[in-house]
Amino acid sequence: MSTTTKKLSEEQRDELFNILKQRFEKNMNRHEGLAWEDVRSKLDAQPEKLWSIDEMEVTSGEPDVIGYDEETGEFLYVDCAAESPKARRSLCYDSKAWESRKENKPQNNALGIAREMGIELLTEDQYRRLQELGNFDLKTSSWIKTPEEIRKLGGALFCDKRYNKVFTYHNGAESYYAARGFRGLLRV
Repeated sequence: MSTTTKKLSEEQRDELFNILKQRFEKNMNRHEGLAWEDVRSKLDAQPEKLWSIDEMEVTSGEPDVIGYDEETGEFLYVDCAAESPKARRSLCYDSKAWESRKENKPQNNALGIAREMGIELLTEDQYRRLQELGNFDLKTSSWIKTPEEIRKLGGALFCDKRYNKVFTYHNGAESYYAARGFRGLLRV
């Protein structure tokens, strides 16, 4: 992740726009009724959001538009890689969990990386909505935004899809696995 500057060069911008446009056109089922020109216009007006989408892309998230929020007028960009983004795995849930580990600490935590990237973890409802658009996390799993009452007790939630069904599980927030990462959401 490139945390030094939150602005893309013109060349990086053009390359990212090409990737995003091709992905958008290839996966119209994810955003029926939405037009690329409208998405592009919103991204042009918010370069810091484009930087966040680039972070999603370079960490293997394959971000794509999965909807439009009528109330806020925002497009919803989500990691649509088949499996939990490769460069965002082996992470505990948050900084509190990371700090609680005395041995074998992972490199980082999901909430911390998401914050650095300018994105949010998906909620359980958002994760389930994503699964309606395809088959994701058939071999991996993804941390999801955990309700505070669960987190206060030391737990965190994650989801995956097995046997054509989406499952929500719990684990200690300090746990981490090579096959568990997180998917992000960005409102544009």
